Amino acid sequence: MKKVQKIGVVGAGTMGRGIIQLFAQAGHEVYCFDAWDGAVAKAMDFVTGLIERGVEKGRQSREQADELIGRIHPCEQLNDLADCDVVIEAIIEEIGAKRSLFKQLEAVLRSDAIIASNTSSLVVADIAAECANPERVAGLHFFNPVPLMKVAEIIAAVRTSAATVDALKALIDGAGHRAVIAADQPGFLVNHAGRGLYTEGLRIIEDQCASVQDVDTLMREAAGFKMGPFELLDLTGLDVSGKVMESIYEQFQQEPRFRPSSLVAPRIAAGLFGRKSGEGWYRYEKNVRQDAPRIAAPALRAGIKVWIDGGADDHESLLALAQQGGAEVCDAPDDAELILIQPWGWDVSSYCAQNDLDARIAVAVDPLPGLDKHRTLMISPITSTVARDAAHALLAQGGDVTIVNDSPGFVTQRILATIVNIAANIAQRGIASVEDIEDSVRIGLGYPAGPLSIGEKIGGERILMILDAMQAQTGDMRYRPSLWLSRRVTLGVSLLTPEASRV
Repeated sequence: MKKVQKIGVVGAGTMGRGIIQLFAQAGHEVYCFDAWDGAVAKAMDFVTGLIERGVEKGRQSREQADELIGRIHPCEQLNDLADCDVVIEAIIEEIGAKRSLFKQLEAVLRSDAIIASNTSSLVVADIAAECANPERVAGLHFFNPVPLMKVAEIIAAVRTSAATVDALKALIDGAGHRAVIAADQPGFLVNHAGRGLYTEGLRIIEDQCASVQDVDTLMREAAGFKMGPFELLDLTGLDVSGKVMESIYEQFQQEPRFRPSSLVAPRIAAGLFGRKSGEGWYRYEKNVRQDAPRIAAPALRAGIKVWIDGGADDHESLLALAQQGGAEVCDAPDDAELILIQPWGWDVSSYCAQNDLDARIAVAVDPLPGLDKHRTLMISPITSTVARDAAHALLAQGGDVTIVNDSPGFVTQRILATIVNIAANIAQRGIASVEDIEDSVRIGLGYPAGPLSIGEKIGGERILMILDAMQAQTGDMRYRPSLWLSRRVTLGVSLLTPEASRV
């Protein structure tokens, strides 16, 4: 495999600038071209400015900075890229423009040069459709900001050669990024895997199970994510994210797992894009989000009679909190004023009906492991305020509490199970390996762990139980379990185990 020395970058916008900086820092000679007058000069000024700030902050010497700047070469015409080993396109996300550019590049470059597209949503095979040698065309999708987001997707189109993939992987690895390989499918790997957080968060709001702020709070403080779905939508811009959701749904032949929400279009029409418009799912004043105050826990009511479901995962800790709060623990639910249950995947109404419990005094406590510092309580449509407030007071002794309406799988269960299920289906379809799924999501999306690791921590059986229960209650095919997941649970195999064999 020939070592890549010279990198060409076509497109000097935000992504192009980041790609230039990344490969110049990795020791490559980088050549930059943009058809727009002045775009290359602006890119040079931007990258040079970053390098100069590195000198000012002592991250590199004057000599190192001069050497780095000297590796970046502005180009006045496309022919100036003729001697490049790899050319990366980072122009407008429009299929006609990309096809035309790739055709021009083929006429300029050597026959062994690789042409890669930084497309985030277009089919790579479609971009390469008019190329004479599509085997040397691949996707090379970076994330913004390129030097800091330490992952890049290599997209192997149906006619991309193994040698092209190998060369790009070596190039990315050499630049200090994690190279993940994905098939040429909608959303590739990272955007595909990220559908669960957005779409299920929106579905929860559709169902009036919780507020936007409560969903984000639970995903951040209980599940350990850096941001909840609505915080993230406000950051990326609903106008942008909304189009991606629609695009992936349509490209996957309206697969129910990726179904967008009817809540999105009216908000886009109203200009509620997020931070950039001053209002999205949240309102912003001077770019500071305006949150509603949290509801304070009610006072403990001494002597309330509590029955704790014997099948509760946290039976002992719930018992301790009840006793600590001065409650009287009952031996039978018929003697209680408050019933505490811990269903997996079921809502309070269904669980009470199945187990002959009084839903008027029942409150569910999310049993997900690791959530003991921020509890989710769930109430049925007929749960009394007395029972609700008593449960809130008792559970608040152990940490923060969020109360949600009846929902199959609470909030965190249903979002995490959806994320795991989509990742399992990516593996089932052979879009990416288990290792690449894990690393791409952890690095590219900033999740606390890879999606299959999340599933492994909760337990494959539990994830399957949540999905089955949600599908049974809603009748929605979005929750049907991936065969990849079902088979591993049936065989008692770890979700992190790669395929042992496949024909």
